[in-house]
Amino acid sequence: MQAVSKLERRVIAAAEQALSHGRQVSPIDVLTGLGWVSHRQVEAWQQGRVPDLESVTAVPADRLTDALEVFQRWVAGRGLSPSEAGYLSATRDRRQLRFTATGRPEQELAFRTHWMPADLPERQRERLTAKQGKAPDLVVVQPLKDFTCAGCGQTGADMLTMEDAGPFCLTCADLDHLVFLPAGNVALTRRAKKHSRLSAVVVRFSRSRRRHERQGLLVEQAAVEQAEQECLSDEDARARRRDRDRERREVADESFQQELAEEIGRLFPACPPARAAAISRHTGARGSGRVGRSAAGRALDPEAVTRAVVASIRHEDTDYDELLMSGVPREEARDRIRTAIDQVLDRWRHPR
Repeated sequence: MQAVSKLERRVIAAAEQALSHGRQVSPIDVLTGLGWVSHRQVEAWQQGRVPDLESVTAVPADRLTDALEVFQRWVAGRGLSPSEAGYLSATRDRRQLRFTATGRPEQELAFRTHWMPADLPERQRERLTAKQGKAPDLVVVQPLKDFTCAGCGQTGADMLTMEDAGPFCLTCADLDHLVFLPAGNVALTRRAKKHSRLSAVVVRFSRSRRRHERQGLLVEQAAVEQAEQECLSDEDARARRRDRDRERREVADESFQQELAEEIGRLFPACPPARAAAISRHTGARGSGRVGRSAAGRALDPEAVTRAVVASIRHEDTDYDELLMSGVPREEARDRIRTAIDQVLDRWRHPR
């Protein structure tokens, strides 16, 4: 009795969590939540690499039956609405996946049924139902070692599909007319898959990560060519957009530099206009990191504008740079030229 009570608590907890997370719950959600089957094992089952889900679970068949009964009681108590999912394999024959070793219809139906809240909005219910019924991508495997094709008996092929009879080469699986598109270019892959009437995801087992990882896509040659043309068109459009953006930035920079030059003229009326323009271009250059590109500089803060003018005087109207090159420390060099800077500032502030 204690064991059943403990199982019931665990099943209900797993079911509640799945329902809360995805707005629907299925027996597979409960099994993975219990830890009786891993997501990697579910993936192997979906790809046809195991005959049924029951064969890879960590508990015996009677334990699965007990958990399913608890789940059904919980579903009835919650008043959830059923929706049957197709559960097709990711193999070329698109066969219906089998959950149990015996394949009894009532058990298979119980496993295929998903449950959703009765008050779920109709559009959300339709979206979830469509997602359940969507056929999975065909999966092709790049094997780590040679295999013998169950169809033609040949060895040495670099890709295979799994079916009940065993591994099949692409020729026997009627996929040899497709071309391999390596992963890496997301836009190209997405478009090629969209335009290809038939496609398959190519995976390879990683020993270090202990999982199958995506390597690319098998698609029709015409789909690749169409996708490449669309990507080239997009690149042209992006280039034109970059040109427009650059022009807008240049216009904005010119406008800002003009405003900065005017502000220099306001603060320092005797500053020659050409010099004010040169200071504004230098300190306001985009990406320069100078004071004109700081937040205060862009806001035409008087202190920031003055610092920009001082920096120009320091380098253009004093021997500051020569002092640095001769080995005079920076602070000492600034002390030596401070009077000269003040004189220029005073002359520019007070026209005579």
